[in-house]
Amino acid sequence: MELRQLRYFVVVAEESGFGRAAERLNIVQSAVSQQIRALERALGVVLFDRSSRRVRLSSAGERLLPEARAVLAAADRAREVAAGILAGTEGVLRLGTVQVPGDRLYRALAGFAALAPRVRVRLVKLPPAERLAAVRTGALDAVLVRALPPGRAAGLEAIPVWTDPLYAALPAAHPLAGEPQLHLEQLAALPLRLAPHDRNPPFHGLITGALRAAGAEPPPAAPFTSLQATLAEIGAGPPSWTVFYEVSGLPPAPGVVFRPLAGLTVTTSLAFPGGPPSLALRHLLRAFGEVTTEQEQTKAASGVRRGPG
Repeated sequence: MELRQLRYFVVVAEESGFGRAAERLNIVQSAVSQQIRALERALGVVLFDRSSRRVRLSSAGERLLPEARAVLAAADRAREVAAGILAGTEGVLRLGTVQVPGDRLYRALAGFAALAPRVRVRLVKLPPAERLAAVRTGALDAVLVRALPPGRAAGLEAIPVWTDPLYAALPAAHPLAGEPQLHLEQLAALPLRLAPHDRNPPFHGLITGALRAAGAEPPPAAPFTSLQATLAEIGAGPPSWTVFYEVSGLPPAPGVVFRPLAGLTVTTSLAFPGGPPSLALRHLLRAFGEVTTEQEQTKAASGVRRGPG
């Protein structure tokens, strides 16, 4: 059974004749008759009563006509969906995510839904080191990557979507805890807790590169493990410090203070396959941009700069 045969069947039924159906389909009558007979053989039933001059549906034909119309409608819908996917107006966008400060990601996704209501976003969490590889293999359509240095996105496009300040977490009892903000040079003697390089190469490279540029080489401390464990050890263990890009949503950490690092920020980029972005990705970039603009306008209007949490 072919879609063409079902379409011919519906047209013959609507025109009540093979000749008029052939005219409507712009083919010869014999081709219509041949395909209807082939359809009847495939289904094992007679679709038309040919005993009179007027072609009429048989009882089997009457029963199958709405099913044929439903199949053809579904096929047309499938073509529309495929065209929408190609155009970027329909389908699923697989997005690798990072931990995003506040509700920024949710507001961006809401804005995207308004721009592309027929595109569903599927959020996927992967370790930082695996996200770019997932885009290159086609497992993801795009990923958010923090602290992506030039050259790390070979074969991919990477467009910055927002920038965040960085904060030092250090013991509340440390002399530097009284400073309103800190410079990396001030932290040069305090052991630094960072996650191993292979867990988050871009962020690790950003921090170590900034330290080298500042001429600071803090002694190594135990690596950053989990959020709670690291904060607990900073608050109660031997003096050490670590770096956060967001502090407002962190759980209470007794014995720990957060101070902004002067002049040090981290940029989050949207990385996707090389070439012009699809319509869906353009909508996503626009949604990110609108959220960032709203935040900047809110900060400017309030005149308040976010401080440590």
